[in-house]
Order: sequence, then C-alpha cells, then structure tokens
Amino acid sequence: MRNFWNKIPQWAKTPYLLLGLSFLLWMLCFDAEDLITQYKLRRRLSNLKAEKAYYRKQIEKIEQDRKGLTYDEDVLEKFAREKYFMRKPTEDVYVIVEE
Repeated sequence: MRNFWNKIPQWAKTPYLLLGLSFLLWMLCFDAEDLITQYKLRRRLSNLKAEKAYYRKQIEKIEQDRKGLTYDEDVLEKFAREKYFMRKPTEDVYVIVEE
C-alpha cells in the first residue's frame, strides 16, 4: 500500500483535488439531483411539451368545429349524422364497421 501511495504524483495528493473529485463523484452519482435524474427529467419535460403542443392543436380544431356547428346548419347536420346516427324520417341509416 505504501508503494502505491508513493507512486501517485504530488499534485494528485492535494486536498483540493481530492475534495474536487469527491464533490464531482457525489454530484454525478449520489446526489438527489444527479445527472441521470436530470436527464430523465429533461426528457420527460420535452415529452410533456410535445403533448402540450398536440393538445393545443386539438383544442384549436375543436374550437373551429364548435364554431362551425354553431353558425352553419349544414355542418351541424353532417355532425349529427356522423356522430349520433341521426336521420330524417324518410331515410334508412346503415352503419358499416370496418374490421
């Protein structure tokens, strides 16, 4: 053990270097905010931002559909026929389910 300690250069034995290395090791592995956790959180944040953008687009689409349903009777009739299978009294409705 003494032979190993003598082979280490003097600059590597300084307390500042040892303290810095131990701090770096602590921050990389053992701390609650280590690099692995930060990477996972950053990846989750980017996924949540992508979901937010998707839902914003869906909200805009729904708002446009709602405005169309409010002001245009043809769009309202089409929506009622497609979503709720409504029909006129003289019509027959056939639902085709694709497998």
